[in-house]
Amino acid sequence: MELFFPFLLIIFASVFQGSFGLGMKYMEPLKWESWWLIHVTIAMIIIPVTWAFIVVPDFALVLKEAFTNPDLSTVVYSAMFFGFLWGIGGILFGVSVPYIGLSLTMGIVMGLAGSVGALIPFFQMENAIESVQFPYVISGLIITLIGVALTAKAGIDKDKLVNSNEGEKSSIVKGISIAVACGILSALLNVGFVKATPIAELAERFGSIERNASLAAWVIVLLGAFLMNAGYAIFLLFKNNTWYNFKVNQSAKSYKWAILSSVFWFGALGVYGQGAALIGPIGQVIGWPMLLGLSLIVSNFWAYKAGEWQNAKKPFRILFFGLVILILASVVLGYSNSVT
Repeated sequence: MELFFPFLLIIFASVFQGSFGLGMKYMEPLKWESWWLIHVTIAMIIIPVTWAFIVVPDFALVLKEAFTNPDLSTVVYSAMFFGFLWGIGGILFGVSVPYIGLSLTMGIVMGLAGSVGALIPFFQMENAIESVQFPYVISGLIITLIGVALTAKAGIDKDKLVNSNEGEKSSIVKGISIAVACGILSALLNVGFVKATPIAELAERFGSIERNASLAAWVIVLLGAFLMNAGYAIFLLFKNNTWYNFKVNQSAKSYKWAILSSVFWFGALGVYGQGAALIGPIGQVIGWPMLLGLSLIVSNFWAYKAGEWQNAKKPFRILFFGLVILILASVVLGYSNSVT
């Protein structure tokens, strides 16, 4: 049970991660920039900071020490920088969905983010190549990429089928290009989380238990992410003169989904951080692709329920096979932690 519980947390986190994108389908009548500013303020500031203050003892002192200690301040700004770069990817995610749909966007982004986000911290570990986990981790990541490639092919085939039936010009190439850039940048969120490990260790010295200490690291990383996301949204609000949009009529549903998406989004990161901490030093390597691979299954369930795969039986069979491959990848990555 001690070995299974961390992976149970990551599975639970993947349900949140795979569900947060639903809110993007219900932005109207709010403009993108209005909805996005609400979402990132709640998801990247209000929820993580509130959660950290509740479970991390003397969290205010932890933050003060992190920002004022010369040795730690370098860590803080490095983690924030990676969060800022990830923020660019987060914006591109929202741009990509209208072009190619939730299923294909999630497939490309989750696959690239999972693989790159695991490989960078893995190869920064001491003697990574000589470790007994190395062949299992690499095998798991390769299987993950195969699964993602199949889901991407399914999305492309579906797009061709639907657009040929409707006689519309496809934006698939543009959408995929945006999603690829998003996937690479999105990998940096986990890199930032790894960089912020000394902040989690600082929280432990202040009395936090190990799994809750990860929240202190997330707060630092997400400060950088928030600066990018909120800054871009505010820029658009000024550019488009859409500040009035916050008071538009019949927007209650949009606000509700902005809040729910925020809860799902940081709920995924917060629970993943706890699971990765309990796994041990390699938790951020194997837990991250597991989180994103399993969340891809959840997101495609919602996409199927929303009718994205209607009248596309053959592409859906390819998608289903790709999802089975992703489950296999998660099993291999999970098993790598038991190898000694």
